[in-house]
Amino acid sequence: MPDPVLAALQELAGRRAVARLHAREPWLWSDDAGHQAVIADRLGWLDVAADDGSRAGELRAISERALQDGLDRVVLAGMGGSSLAPEVFARVFGAQPDGAMLSVLDSTHPVAVTAALDDAPLERTLVVVSSKSGGTEETAAFAARAASLVPSPAHLFAVTDAGSTLAAQAEDGGWRGRLLNPGDIGGRYSALSYFGMLPAALLGIDTAVLWHRSGHMLERCRSSEAGNPGAELAAFMGGLARRGRDKLTLLADPDLEPLGDWIEQLVAESTGKQGLGIVPVVGEPIGPPEIYGADRAFVEIRLDGQPVAGAAAIAAAGHPLLVVDLADRFDLAAEFVRWEVATALAGVLLGVNPFDEPNVAESKSNTRAVLDDVVAGGALADPEDGDLSQLLAGVGPGDYVSLQAYLPPSGEALEVFSRIRALIRERTGAATTFGWGPRFLHSTGQLHKGGPSSLVALQVVDSPSGGPDIPGRPYDFATLVRAQAVGDLRSLRQHGLRAAQMSAADPFDLEPVAQQIATALS
Repeated sequence: MPDPVLAALQELAGRRAVARLHAREPWLWSDDAGHQAVIADRLGWLDVAADDGSRAGELRAISERALQDGLDRVVLAGMGGSSLAPEVFARVFGAQPDGAMLSVLDSTHPVAVTAALDDAPLERTLVVVSSKSGGTEETAAFAARAASLVPSPAHLFAVTDAGSTLAAQAEDGGWRGRLLNPGDIGGRYSALSYFGMLPAALLGIDTAVLWHRSGHMLERCRSSEAGNPGAELAAFMGGLARRGRDKLTLLADPDLEPLGDWIEQLVAESTGKQGLGIVPVVGEPIGPPEIYGADRAFVEIRLDGQPVAGAAAIAAAGHPLLVVDLADRFDLAAEFVRWEVATALAGVLLGVNPFDEPNVAESKSNTRAVLDDVVAGGALADPEDGDLSQLLAGVGPGDYVSLQAYLPPSGEALEVFSRIRALIRERTGAATTFGWGPRFLHSTGQLHKGGPSSLVALQVVDSPSGGPDIPGRPYDFATLVRAQAVGDLRSLRQHGLRAAQMSAADPFDLEPVAQQIATALS
């Protein structure tokens, strides 16, 4: 165990951090009474990591009734914590013999919305609208669009908190049903609550087994710090980040790669504040050991003991590497607990509150200002063509380059961006991250504005037009996604961060974008 990790583990033990976490003591993270009140209302995730069978039976009944009614296609409409765990289940397990096909709608780009709703077989589709508050702009827009298109309210289902606007909308609108989640669970800690487990049940996954695995991990994470999976991961993350190795790079088995996106949100949004933070690096192509800088720490996520290609060489070169091994796919539920505990305890080591997100509202406010201007008769500016050479020439040791694509998500586009990431890393030595906009605003957006100033952001945007419309709004999805890009760019610049925007003439042909970036790096 590297010295910084051992020291961090000893510090957690000296502060009785594990015992105090499970005793729900908010002063573990803050001496401020106001912060303590917020923290005390965000520890309910410790209560949903196990089930006595009642919730699993309830979810199984909902799934069976939907299938009996011919609803074998599910669209999960949500953002951030409401959508990432469902996506992990959908991509890792896929539809089971007694389940539905599930896809996630978490992009406001018109192409994504049209594919999920307008051009879809809605007569056999159940749209699950998930939002803790019910007031998330993107999710509310998805719900409004879906409600205007589905054959009847019986094709709509809500997962939300009691008393939310979404709960009232589902009840008043005669929706198929709603599940009310405990209000003391924050979005990014909600994977084992209804937000993650209803979609799992709809896929046909045995949620009783999932909860059994997560409950077992929770018990392991109650033990003293040494030998505690969550505490040891916290010490690895937090201890090394305090020594400058703050780029937590995940090397995952190909079948488990989707888990990285969930971990990214949890770690980034929980730790990225007060100028501090752990930067999760997810989905970056694995390179030779010598290409990585002294700002890296690695977690190898194995499946059934199978090493991840390239990980051994990285460890042999002296980079710190922690191995996490899942026996099978059902251990995803155990990993949710391990990483939640670890992230909460890493907040103790970094001296930050892991349960708030103080900077998230900034981009929302700027986006609202852009939309208000458009509604008042203003015009959205064309995409900027920033000076890429100047932006990338300033990348130095310890920086990370964040590629932010406000484009329709696709595997083809992701492949191009993976090549771009490898090229940037090769030419600059910097870590790279990637996010689809506006989805990443609900995951890494907090880290970008509140975390370390090592961020170098490059937005890639197109200029969609022509809808689809959002019922009840004086603007369409094309306007919304463009406004979100402009709003976040303003937020980054207000923090004095290095950021530029470039346009993609054709979002389905990104080779010109790759060539522009390659030229800027030459």
